[in-house]
Amino acid sequence: MSARYDCADTQQQRDEGLAAAATAVQEGELVVLPTDTVYGIGADAFNAKAVNALLAAKGRGRNMPPSVLVGSVAAATALTESLGAFGQDLIDEFWPGPLTLVFRSSPTLMWDLGDTLGTVAVRMPLHPVALDLLRRTGPMAVSSANRHSLPAATTVDEAQNQLGDAVMIYLDGGSCADNAPSTILDLTGTVPKLLRAGALSIDELRKVVPVHPRVAERRREQARRLWGEIRTRRVGTAYNLGELQQRVCL
Repeated sequence: MSARYDCADTQQQRDEGLAAAATAVQEGELVVLPTDTVYGIGADAFNAKAVNALLAAKGRGRNMPPSVLVGSVAAATALTESLGAFGQDLIDEFWPGPLTLVFRSSPTLMWDLGDTLGTVAVRMPLHPVALDLLRRTGPMAVSSANRHSLPAATTVDEAQNQLGDAVMIYLDGGSCADNAPSTILDLTGTVPKLLRAGALSIDELRKVVPVHPRVAERRREQARRLWGEIRTRRVGTAYNLGELQQRVCL
């Protein structure tokens, strides 16, 4: 039977909820927690059985491993092989906040998040309840609190309706301000690469580091440029944007 705590009601409810959630995580159970983006479903990142239960609750396979949320920069650093040339600058500017960074994971880690290919996606959320819980539990494997292919939960009711008794503890932090997910940036290559657009725009990121756009976005931009050239030359008026996308191998 699941338990639910209103962390926005009283300090006592919040303290009791955080204690119950921390105990549940330590015992290998799943919890739902509010974050600065959408609600998340979380488990002990170092408990492979719990991580598998998280994936099963969402209806996902090992090919879609969860991110890891941390309560401090030091915790994130311990999970990575290196922050690379750009990691520290991005952390200084955007953490805690809605930016997930993909690093090469430390080879000394004894965990199994799924088919990560030697990487780890890490984020430090800007939410007091999430940060308090993470500082009690250590790093948690966390994914959006919804069944796979369904909308992300922006209230604890939406999360509970989708996940039910698969989750031991629900922490209610009120409604999320937006339903935008975190932006995901891959730092495993020479130049940071946008993997998912989200709450932080690519323009905001580019004020700090160079960023390659996603392949699809880059090709759409190529199509738009080609369309502009065709219009300028007043030829090829039978083309539409979809046909042009095919011409640039979308």
